[in-house]
Amino acid sequence: MIRWLQSDESFPPLTAALAEPNGLLAAGGGLSTARLIDAYRHGIFPWFSTGQPILWWSPDPRMVLMPPELKVTRSLAKALRNRQYEVRADTAFRTVIESCAAPRAEQEGTWISPEMSAAYCALHELGTAHSIETWIDGELAGGLYGVAIGRMFYGESMFTRAPDASKIALVHLVRQLARWQFGMIDCQMYTEHLASLGGREIPRADFVRKLQELVNYPHVPGHWKLDLDLAQ
Repeated sequence: MIRWLQSDESFPPLTAALAEPNGLLAAGGGLSTARLIDAYRHGIFPWFSTGQPILWWSPDPRMVLMPPELKVTRSLAKALRNRQYEVRADTAFRTVIESCAAPRAEQEGTWISPEMSAAYCALHELGTAHSIETWIDGELAGGLYGVAIGRMFYGESMFTRAPDASKIALVHLVRQLARWQFGMIDCQMYTEHLASLGGREIPRADFVRKLQELVNYPHVPGHWKLDLDLAQ
């Protein structure tokens, strides 16, 4: 059984998370900005479909990307040098999250409900959630969004409308985070796509140990601005 959270109730310890489904920890509790920030600081994230209660997860192992371990293939490096695009941060957050929520051919429905979208837009207004956007010919072609606390970044979702557009955004994000001395990017669960870019699984205990260090660096809220030479 998992715990049903009241609005002011703390999360249970991560050791209470189920093995099957992997990482399911609790339900309920609302999606206030305070609740979300507390969840991320403890290695917990929300993930649920429309019609379900709010579900909170902390899987073991955890998929992460360490900024120095980013892999850029030869074809992606060529796309980065192409220069027929512009990468921006935090200029179209709501559009990015709506694009991530749009139906995709390979899946049924979406977990980014209007409730979730509103919650992350509220985090964006606080300067805690951010979008990285690839623009081509003045049109938003791809991007991603996530949450930053201290020197920790939590990736949430990405989308693409043009070849390599989301990968270009990710490369710019990772290189910028490396310059800002961020130590880890949470990718939540394993996918072959993330593994091809350098992501790997680590035990949850190792993830939390590193997380507890990174989230306690000073947090500087506000909208981000990327350096201009990140495609190099």
